[in-house]
Amino acid sequence: MSLFLHGTVDEIEQIAERMRRIRITGPELCDLAWVPGMHIRLRVGDPRSPRSWLHGLLRTYSIWDYSPTGHLDLCILDHSSAGPGAQWSRRVRVGDPAAFTTPEGRLVLREDAPYHLFTGDETAAVAFGAILRALPPSAIVHGAISAEGPGDRLPLKRADRLTWTYRPAHLVEAVRALELPDAPGIAYLAGEARNCQAVRDHLVHERGWSRRAVVVKPFWAPGRRGMD
Repeated sequence: MSLFLHGTVDEIEQIAERMRRIRITGPELCDLAWVPGMHIRLRVGDPRSPRSWLHGLLRTYSIWDYSPTGHLDLCILDHSSAGPGAQWSRRVRVGDPAAFTTPEGRLVLREDAPYHLFTGDETAAVAFGAILRALPPSAIVHGAISAEGPGDRLPLKRADRLTWTYRPAHLVEAVRALELPDAPGIAYLAGEARNCQAVRDHLVHERGWSRRAVVVKPFWAPGRRGMD
């Protein structure tokens, strides 16, 4: 049995200045076990190429949206030091084949929370988008998201409850400035590893949160190709 699901690129949209939304469709994508926030590992290199194995055949991407009728959307960040994933997003065209692993991950919606705190950078905003859309209208939301600039802002639901900051401003300072309820909720922390650690330390040591109330998923770190 194949380790990969297979589909076809059906849509490509520039969803932000440096982010492309890529829709993949196919019968193998119907009725997947998916929870908002999960990710897949996308094959971005040629398995017949030694260079692909050297630089990484797979890249991990959060699922922006999914339909059990047979399509999922990825949002892939392009940047100046483009690695294999960003390069794949530049060259892929509608009609091209795509292969990826089944959805997985623990940065997922926790429904039984008094409120939800979202903190991360533009790479984390993709997973946050899926979780935010799945929350009921009555859910209480807070958040701080860091980006390179205003052009990196994704169209997120409940945007009025999210504070965007732009580097070099420190993400932890934006979280420290949030007026949160005295009791902890559930925090979703994702993106650059050091920022995740700094925000978790703030929540645990300064606001008295339990570590069990903080879901941490570092996606990347300087000098690292990926954290998976």
